[in-house]
Amino acid sequence: MFGVVSVSAMALGVAGMGAGAATADTVVDTVRVGTAPFGVAVSPDGSRAYVTNVVSDSVSVIDTAGNTVIDSIGVGDAPAGVAVSPNGSHVYVTNQLEDTVSVIETAGNTVIDTIEVGDTPVGVATTPDGLGVYVTNNGDDTVSVIETADRTVVETIGVGNGPQYVAFTPNGSRAFVTNALEDSVSVIETSENTLMNTIRVGDYPRGLAVTPDGLRVYVANGGSDTVSVIDTATDTVAQTIPAEDFPWGLALTPDGSRAYVTNLYDASVSVIDTATNSVVERIRVGNYPYGVAVSPDGSPVYVVNHEASTVSVIADGTCFGSFCTS
Repeated sequence: MFGVVSVSAMALGVAGMGAGAATADTVVDTVRVGTAPFGVAVSPDGSRAYVTNVVSDSVSVIDTAGNTVIDSIGVGDAPAGVAVSPNGSHVYVTNQLEDTVSVIETAGNTVIDTIEVGDTPVGVATTPDGLGVYVTNNGDDTVSVIETADRTVVETIGVGNGPQYVAFTPNGSRAFVTNALEDSVSVIETSENTLMNTIRVGDYPRGLAVTPDGLRVYVANGGSDTVSVIDTATDTVAQTIPAEDFPWGLALTPDGSRAYVTNLYDASVSVIDTATNSVVERIRVGNYPYGVAVSPDGSPVYVVNHEASTVSVIADGTCFGSFCTS
């Protein structure tokens, strides 16, 4: 499933290729975290970013005011996905190699519970009302539904082959799950936790996000170097956007105007203008960028660089040459 990439140092920053500078999104800071970081999530107030470290079996806590790591929390074996509750009180982390979810209480940055889920959990997301947590289990093609009140699995839903990531509509009525091994997205009706549709997308889909109005879902297709745009009214792909080499993570700004897509083998982030569904910027980051998360006010953007064991912080700045296309 996921091979652990050997860690090597890499200088991050903006590519200085060609003449001419412009104001655009660019890397403004680089934060060193644990070994082989994978996922990232930002707290609702934007004050903290939580990063899972696959090899270190830990979560790095970044104070976003100074972009410094202020804590490291030990979790389970090979942590991958991470999600913060809507009120910011808890963080949920999937542990791939022990089939569990660690529950962190953010007030003290301590693990208060460990929940058994399905085989090889990867993605995790909290429902908009905070009452549930959905976990994709890559090894047994299911989604575990956790009730947050008593922290128990109350439902297991069969989805497609190789489920990876999960995202909700703003009202929480539907959940979308990428299935990497069958090139599809499963649509779950959350009131009854039933599979209601399967949508064919690009090759090897990974990260996804739903627009704030709930009308579209953006899906990163690693194997076909594209982003699929799903129309939720018809559950069909309305448009396909070219990306770079093996797009993986995807996050939308809170207003839905931009999508940030990490390109695993290109060490870059594509920025999509969702009004035109076109790539308007390409930002150089560290090697093997996986997870990406956007602050609640739309900036900064945090990108996990797996091989470099760093997080690139993207915000408005000055960029140069071919990596500044806006």
